[in-house]
Amino acid sequence: MTPHTFHNLPGLRRAVRELCEAHRLPSHHGARLLLSVSRTATAAFAAGGPVRLEVVEQSVPDGEKLLAVTLHTGQTAAALSLTDLPLRGQATPDGTIAWHLPLGEGEDSPPPAAMAAPHSAVPAQSHTREGDGTVAYEAEIAALEGDLSAALSRVDTLTTELHRLKDELAETNSGVLALYIQLEERDERLRRAHGQMLRELEDALRPPPITVSGLEFAVHYAPADTDAPTGGDFYDWLLLPDGTVHITVVDALGHGVRSTRCALNVTHAVRTLALEGHPLESIVARTHDILAPFDPEIMATVLLARIDPETGALRLANGSHPPALVVRADGTADYLEVRGRGIGFPLPGSESVLEDTLHEGDLLVLYTDGLTESRRDPIEGEARLVKSAWAHARRPVDEVPGAIAKDMHTVILHPDDTLALAVRRAGNPQGSP
Repeated sequence: MTPHTFHNLPGLRRAVRELCEAHRLPSHHGARLLLSVSRTATAAFAAGGPVRLEVVEQSVPDGEKLLAVTLHTGQTAAALSLTDLPLRGQATPDGTIAWHLPLGEGEDSPPPAAMAAPHSAVPAQSHTREGDGTVAYEAEIAALEGDLSAALSRVDTLTTELHRLKDELAETNSGVLALYIQLEERDERLRRAHGQMLRELEDALRPPPITVSGLEFAVHYAPADTDAPTGGDFYDWLLLPDGTVHITVVDALGHGVRSTRCALNVTHAVRTLALEGHPLESIVARTHDILAPFDPEIMATVLLARIDPETGALRLANGSHPPALVVRADGTADYLEVRGRGIGFPLPGSESVLEDTLHEGDLLVLYTDGLTESRRDPIEGEARLVKSAWAHARRPVDEVPGAIAKDMHTVILHPDDTLALAVRRAGNPQGSP
């Protein structure tokens, strides 16, 4: 913009409004510039001198463009305090004041029509009575500028309040996030402590290892969820008065404490019936008859095994449970299938008792379906179980169940509680022929 000289305030005001509109300055910047230029020029006009307005676009190193507005007032405005102006500028001793405003449309930049609002607020006679200097006209202008100053002051107050509220909100959010993290950490500690307590309780309920000449035993158990280690997969083993070993494997429906209680009830009932001398083929049905009246919703699969340590004679009864697997010392492997229905099923009981023999070096594997159904295909799982049991059959028996479980769970599509129990016939017991 070519420098222009003004001899009266109305013309200067109109020029400032027009440059604000031309450069699309945000309304709050334009209003502050208009008031600041008016107040600065008032002293010069009062002294009878003209003022010169100069506008230049400037670029700064970061790529931003600035609008430099310079007002030359002469010595008449040299003593004016810049702190009293709505928009502070840079003054020189010769009475020159410069303001630098950022160019570019901001989020709150109004459209061009709105930018002309200050212009429309000036009475229409300002264009025809630009230089008459009447008291009424100047009073009206002063009143408008007063209202504008009050509005800008209110904007400053609201802006300051907005920044304060944003700072408080950021601080509150930071505190809430810290509290959330603390609660998550505490919840994780509680879950671990709860899981550890349940593990210890369930381990205490499991039967202790038994020592029987000629037989080696090992077991592996893993819950579906390590934070909730209780489940319905349970086992029991004991030496009966006649010298045979009785083994029970139970898989109660569901997970958690209720399924654990159900599995415990089944194993305790089976143990009692076995110690009382009931025939193996009747125990599944009699267990159902005992427990169903007290728990009509009970459902559990059961596999029962009897082993004579001296002869290796093996007898199996089944109630809807996956079949036992035997890996022979000669390298062959077979599933020992017995038909039957479990506790809580229609017509519960084992349809028959399968009889077989464990020879020296033979490995018997009893398990729950969490071992073979981890990939949702029990047939494929049973085939993989044969390969894994054969591969680990010659390892120390304590390592066998865990090694098999590791092989079977390389891919888990269906997480479930898992139990694997291994029995190996180590040789003839002492004193046998």
